[in-house]
Amino acid sequence: MVRARKYIMIKQFSGEPKRSDLQIVEEELPQIQDGEYLCKAKYLSVDPYMRPYMSQYPEGTMMVGDQVAEIVESKNKNFPVGKFVVGCFGWRDYTIGDGKALENPITVDPYVLLDIGTLSVSLSLGALGMPGNTAYFGFIKLCNPKAGETVVITGAAGGVGSHVGQIAKIKGCRVIGFAGSEIKCKWLKDKMGFDYAFNYKTVNADRALKECAPNGVDCYFDNVGGELSSIIFNNMNRFGRISICGAMSIFNTEKYTIPNVVKVDVYLNIIS
Repeated sequence: MVRARKYIMIKQFSGEPKRSDLQIVEEELPQIQDGEYLCKAKYLSVDPYMRPYMSQYPEGTMMVGDQVAEIVESKNKNFPVGKFVVGCFGWRDYTIGDGKALENPITVDPYVLLDIGTLSVSLSLGALGMPGNTAYFGFIKLCNPKAGETVVITGAAGGVGSHVGQIAKIKGCRVIGFAGSEIKCKWLKDKMGFDYAFNYKTVNADRALKECAPNGVDCYFDNVGGELSSIIFNNMNRFGRISICGAMSIFNTEKYTIPNVVKVDVYLNIIS
C-alpha cells in the first residue's frame, strides 16, 4: 500500500495565504485497477490563479495545481512505467489516475510528456506548459504584434510575462517590462533582452512610459490589473491591443472579480 501526502486548505484564505491555512494530511491509496496507473510527483506548479481559484471551493479541499509525475506502476498501456505524465493532480505526492481529468471539468486530460532529451521535465509546467501556451496565444493571437511596435508587460518577470517579452523581441518589438524588484528588472534586461524594465514599487510609471515610449503603447499584456494597469491604459495608442491575463495586484483582496474596463478605440481581450 502507498501512503500519499496532500495539502488541504483547512481555512479559506484571507489576504495573503498563510502556512496555517494549509495542512498536510495522509491517505492510504488502494491497489490500482485495470486502466489505472500510479504516479509520483516530481514538480508541482505554483501559479497566481490558485489564490482566487480556491475561493470557490469549501474548506477541506485539496490545493489545486498541475504537476509532472513519474509513472511508477501501471495497468494502462497508454501510461507506461517510467514515463512522465502531466496533469492537474493538485498538491500531492502520489496520485492514481486513469487518463482522464480528476476533478474540475475545465482541466485537460493528463498526457504523457514527449521525449525532450536532456531538458528538464519541469519545462512542461513552464515554457512547454500552461504559462508558455498562455504567453504565446494570449500575445500572438490577441495582441497581433507587429515589428517596430511598443509592447508593455506587467508581471514581466513571471512565468508568463517573461515569455511574452521574449516572443515580442523575436517579433521585432520594443519591450518594456514592470516587475517588483531591482533584481528582477536587471534579469529582464540582461537575460531576457527587454529594452526597459522598471520596478513598479519605486518608479513613477506614467513618467517612465512617457520617457521610454513617447509615441505611446501599441500592445499591453496585463498580468496585474490595479492602478498600474490604469496608468498604462492611459498611455495606449488608438487601436492599441490589450490582453488581460491576470490581476495579481488584487488576487489577495477579499472579493476578487475580473475588472470591467472600457476604453474607446482599444481592443480589450480577456484570456483568463
